[in-house]
Amino acid sequence: MNISGVAAALHSRLPGLAESMALRIRAEVDVYKDESLISFGSLRHSCHANADFVLRNLGRKEAPDAAAARETGRLRAEQGVPLADTLRAYRIGSELLWMEIVAEARTRPEISDDLLVSESARFWALFGLYAEAVAVAYRETAAELSSRGQARRAALVEALFTGVITDHTLWEAARELGLPEQGPYAVAVAEVGAVGEDPLAGMGAALREAEIPFAWRSLPDQQLALIALPTAAAENICLRILRRGRARVGFSPCFASLRSTPQNLRFARLALSTLPGAGPGVARFDDHPLAMVVAAAPAEAARLVQVTLGPVLDLPAAERSRLLRTLEHWFASGGSANATSQSLFVHPNTVRYRIRRVEELTGRSLSDPRTTADVGAALLAVRHQDKGPAGCPPDVG
Repeated sequence: MNISGVAAALHSRLPGLAESMALRIRAEVDVYKDESLISFGSLRHSCHANADFVLRNLGRKEAPDAAAARETGRLRAEQGVPLADTLRAYRIGSELLWMEIVAEARTRPEISDDLLVSESARFWALFGLYAEAVAVAYRETAAELSSRGQARRAALVEALFTGVITDHTLWEAARELGLPEQGPYAVAVAEVGAVGEDPLAGMGAALREAEIPFAWRSLPDQQLALIALPTAAAENICLRILRRGRARVGFSPCFASLRSTPQNLRFARLALSTLPGAGPGVARFDDHPLAMVVAAAPAEAARLVQVTLGPVLDLPAAERSRLLRTLEHWFASGGSANATSQSLFVHPNTVRYRIRRVEELTGRSLSDPRTTADVGAALLAVRHQDKGPAGCPPDVG
């Protein structure tokens, strides 16, 4: 004696039973109430397939085929239904189905309580098998979708940074990357010290907490970030986050259109190239526009250095370093001999002597604004070429 008669009776009423299961699930699981996410027809179809699976295998000893379970798991992952809600819906549907089995069994005197208890164990074993198949298929599909999504996001970010993108794809990229369709935006470029290193570790979490949208692109030697600046304070917040880290970062000007991303990637890289020394720091393009112009034209900058400071650069290393360092501090002090002497720890007359020495060597007067502009630009070029006076030996007076 077995319960196959009960299963056959319920199987004949399967369409109505599937309808009842779908209605119960929709009433008790909020995500299933969203018709745009899961249509009632799709839910009813799944309930029909799942109940059919259980009823066909009730009372059998051989291992069942859980194809319907795997299909449900795959479908719910594609629909974006959380796995917990998917499994809860199956439990609710299974409980209703078991109640119908018990009710039908009570109408049949030949079904003993012992047999019903035995079949109960079999039923819930099938439930466990099914739930496991659902979960496995769900996770496999979710992992595949995630991999595809990451690859597509990477391709869209790459298209933005390279400019290989159409107007339609600009809108599509903004939507899929979670970026606003209109700026302002900025680009940050961080130097990668070693392959696999994350120079901006923690920045993503901090930007998300500040509700600043962004998209990443990792290269072997650099990490690129396209950052949306939705509020007036967003740029300053972003710069504070970057300065808290230990990375060397270049930061572009703000720009309005995603189509300008490649140009501003270049600006951010130029800003990064002007950072002195080897330690962490953030260089913002707009903070030193002349330095950016010098960095953007290395051949022209090299000629400017030769024409403007050639006689100084031809000096022996020690004197050359002293004069370049003095010029650097003199410019930083606004042309004040007293302030320069304090920063260099030398007498003001020593500063004046060195400035005169530069004027004699170059044949240019630093009281002439045009000469001052040329020498200042040349100093920036020297610093960009070899990290300049910051790398010179300490001043010895």
